[in-house]
Amino acid sequence: MKQTETPQANRLHIALFGRRNSGKSSLVNAITNQDVAIVSETPGTTTDPVSKTMEIHGLGACLFIDTPGFDDEGELGEQRVERTIKVIDRADIAILLCQPDMELEKPWLERLKEKNIPVVMILNKADIRNNIEQSVSEIEISTGSRPLIASAKTGEGIELIREAILEKLPEDFGHQFITGGLVGENDLVLLVMPQDIQAPKGRLILPQVQTLRELLDKKCLVMSCTTDKLQQTLKALAYPPKLIITDSQVFKTVYDLKPAESGLTSFSVLFAAYKGDIAYYTESAAMLNNLTINSRILIAEACTHAPLREDIGREKLPRILRQKVGQELRIDIVAGRDFPEDLSRYDLIIQCGACMFNRRYVINRIEQAKKQGVPMTNYGIALASLSGILDKITV
Repeated sequence: MKQTETPQANRLHIALFGRRNSGKSSLVNAITNQDVAIVSETPGTTTDPVSKTMEIHGLGACLFIDTPGFDDEGELGEQRVERTIKVIDRADIAILLCQPDMELEKPWLERLKEKNIPVVMILNKADIRNNIEQSVSEIEISTGSRPLIASAKTGEGIELIREAILEKLPEDFGHQFITGGLVGENDLVLLVMPQDIQAPKGRLILPQVQTLRELLDKKCLVMSCTTDKLQQTLKALAYPPKLIITDSQVFKTVYDLKPAESGLTSFSVLFAAYKGDIAYYTESAAMLNNLTINSRILIAEACTHAPLREDIGREKLPRILRQKVGQELRIDIVAGRDFPEDLSRYDLIIQCGACMFNRRYVINRIEQAKKQGVPMTNYGIALASLSGILDKITV
């Protein structure tokens, strides 16, 4: 990713759903005004969800997700449909390409509405359809909503689709801050950023980069140091920072050294609020004190990188938990979007900061856990709790 690009996780996720050969790929090309998706008259050309980042005038940074037709057939077709279903969990807005009978589209419309995903309904290929008004009327009677009429080939209705997407934007989209209301212009913020194997030489990890950029945009006064230079840095400052943001792994070390006047949080805790439900995360952290050797924990990472030495999710956190509870504690680890449908066998889920996921996807995971009655927290909240300082940090 170029340094000037908006991370995928921070883009508006727009997913297209419809039957094979309904014109989803052509519509993506028409909306973006670029040939970003492969188009063919052959049904089933799109065999896997395909994502494309774009900058669209009026919409800003977007991620379009072109999905396989949900009427795909055969064993492979069923697998493709399953992948299409999973796209729903990360869609901020859905574009549903409709057919007049709505036989296959209606269940998908209901599924999207169950997830509270705004839907833009489209009657595509207007250039080759007969009795368009009758088709529109049939769809409206069936669903209670009137679809937009569009033609990817002629460009008819494309601007109306862009306007409809703007109208469907989630209220909080683009209005959230990683640091929330914790700091403002001219506030001094100290970033404690350990440089370990997870952050190769010459690089910062994504949460650090995103947080730093936001603080600069807020016109904060920003100072950075590594953990071993914290004392010297504090002595060099004219006055205590309003907020110290640290890596969660050194929470206790930083807490013991920080000025009493300074608030303390971590990058992971900030992302808990930015991407998830920090109240539920904090409430669920109480389960850490009730674990036994018979408990089972799921650790969920967003990144799919190959395991590195002293990896926080795969090594450090499991070691800390087993030191607290016992070596017999059962811990399962999943990465990327490999998240179990059935969570009932777990006593606690610990999610990473999720900087690689969009907020919609994280919230859907949390809702899934809530429905199954499983506590869910995140790395930063868990480490603060395990360090005995959860009630002393700024959230």
